[in-house]
Amino acid sequence: MAAKIKKGDTVLIIAGRNKGSKGEVLKVLVDEDRVVVRGVNVVKRHQKPTQMDPGGIKNFEAPIHVSNVAHVDPRDGKPVRVGFKTDEHGRKTRFAKRSGESIDV
Repeated sequence: MAAKIKKGDTVLIIAGRNKGSKGEVLKVLVDEDRVVVRGVNVVKRHQKPTQMDPGGIKNFEAPIHVSNVAHVDPRDGKPVRVGFKTDEHGRKTRFAKRSGESIDV
């Protein structure tokens, strides 16, 4: 299956306690169908000290399911579905179905 959400995309959270917030995708966990979004679903973890890290209570972005995020339309910033088409050079690109604009730059 082609990846509709990739690292670096701007997404809108459409479900859960962070609903309505926007952020950049930091990591895509393909096997688990989850994404890590900057500033969204922040959890605290108690970290043991190591030689490199003093430890303590750290904040991390936990992964959220890919069905709870939607691409942001490059034109107006609203949530949008993603389609695929081939450009004039024969490359497969993603586009916003609402506005028809290309997501891949």
